[in-house]
Amino acid sequence: MKKKVVLAFSGGLDTSFCCIHLAQDRNLEVHSVIVNTGGFSEEELQEIEKRAYALGVVSHAVVDETKSYYDGCIKYLIFGNVLKNATYPLSVSAERVSQATAIAHYVRKIGADYVAHGSTGAGNDQVRFDMIFNILIPEVEIITPIRDLKLSREAEIEYLAKHGVEYSAEKARYSINKGLWGTSVGGKETLTSNETLPESAWPTQVSQTEARKIELTFEQGELVALDGEKLDPVTAIQKLQAIAQPYGIGRDMHVGDTIIGIKGRVGFEAAGPIIIIKAHHALEKHTLTKWQLSWKEQLSSFYGNWLHEGQFHDPIMRNIEAFLADTQKMVSGKVFVELLPYRLQIIGIESNHDLMSNKFGSYGEMNNAWSGEDVKGFSKIFGNQVMIWHKVNGE
Repeated sequence: MKKKVVLAFSGGLDTSFCCIHLAQDRNLEVHSVIVNTGGFSEEELQEIEKRAYALGVVSHAVVDETKSYYDGCIKYLIFGNVLKNATYPLSVSAERVSQATAIAHYVRKIGADYVAHGSTGAGNDQVRFDMIFNILIPEVEIITPIRDLKLSREAEIEYLAKHGVEYSAEKARYSINKGLWGTSVGGKETLTSNETLPESAWPTQVSQTEARKIELTFEQGELVALDGEKLDPVTAIQKLQAIAQPYGIGRDMHVGDTIIGIKGRVGFEAAGPIIIIKAHHALEKHTLTKWQLSWKEQLSSFYGNWLHEGQFHDPIMRNIEAFLADTQKMVSGKVFVELLPYRLQIIGIESNHDLMSNKFGSYGEMNNAWSGEDVKGFSKIFGNQVMIWHKVNGE
């Protein structure tokens, strides 16, 4: 009997190559699985399934992880206002962790001997997949044909053609990964430091030019309504993305440090995530204390970096999630946002927990809860130790 291999399948060039290579060159029984994290329509999933069977897989499965992806990961990226290098909402990094975890569970479910993925040897995904498989299914051998054979995209296209599979070189120019938390775009321009993606490379073209005001409602840090319409958080993200992405909001080029120690660059469009994070942060600035904001920023930075590097299953992540969730108890209210071509503007917020209350004073104008004498004494005591230091040291 042939041994079973579960292939993490997307239907793209790399995983199409893997299907044929594993079945014909390695003589394995290939079971493909695609993990949907909110980036595929039903029609797209059906097309990918047809492609998998046309490439010779024995079975193909779709695992829908969208809700658990939100509940277990995206929710905390929002709570933490996580933007890696102050730019990138971890669109792919977070998604890969969810996908690798789901694939590991599927491997165990069908009792496969091997697990395979189409990562190259030059990026982050190879580490994320390998590490999570080693953590969750250490007894299963990992096969990585693209990495091991050091194949170029041209070589893969040529191989497929020899096996009767046509793959457009034009289609292979850009690598696009779409999920609930944004879309990444890689191409020849992202391999440089001085070029940007052409307009035609962005998956969503700019078609909206008229300014539009929207209202986001948060309850304990989660987006629960758009323009007054109650929605579950996943649907709210998807609906906001559909409204805002045609403005070209949330497009950028991210430059970051890869897990393997080299710099990497990728384009992304993530209107929904960027608007949600900016709106959520604005609401937090009104409803949290300065030390809550300060410690959140520090722990969120660590959380985002550790997640980016695939370390989602480290128990410290659960500890930080508990802290982040606890900080959200009073983060409820409305945030008003204006959408414009290529940018957004936070107009303001309304919240019952707004600490900018004029009951206690208006900044720079009037104080209602203390006297001038109170401030004189406070200022003297607050600077007392530094005054002593200067006296003692003569400076």
